Amino acid sequence: MMTMRPHPALPSTQHCGPPAVPPQLICDATPQSVRPVRRYVREAVAYQEPGVTANALDTLELLASELATNAVRYGTEPGDSIRVVVDAAPGRCRIEVHDTRRKRPQVRPASDERGRGRGLHLVGLLAESWGAAEREFGKIVWAVVTW
Repeated sequence: MMTMRPHPALPSTQHCGPPAVPPQLICDATPQSVRPVRRYVREAVAYQEPGVTANALDTLELLASELATNAVRYGTEPGDSIRVVVDAAPGRCRIEVHDTRRKRPQVRPASDERGRGRGLHLVGLLAESWGAAEREFGKIVWAVVTW
């Protein structure tokens, strides 16, 4: 199940043209939610910042996929939800993925033996900056991309 709800702390913006894309996406913490997260980030960034480049959109979509996948795998339990927040402005965008666990993500040493554990290396390469912060019930993992 996926529900788009307005974020009460974010101001609404008046735009002409197509209907507004909500400033956040809340969805079940399942692997099937990663694809809609990618699509949501692409649409939200293009709506908030119409001048964004195709290359930047591709990068943001990939980052969103990695952050959402990590939240689903390591930051939630069955029945939990994740929240994705997008904040785009001229030349930059911040993506946040909120999950229910406080344990911060850890970059693992590269290994040819493991099939996992490369996502945060990719986030570090693609993002201008990234990090994690606590929230009342869990954490936020964020990444900023500039173009």
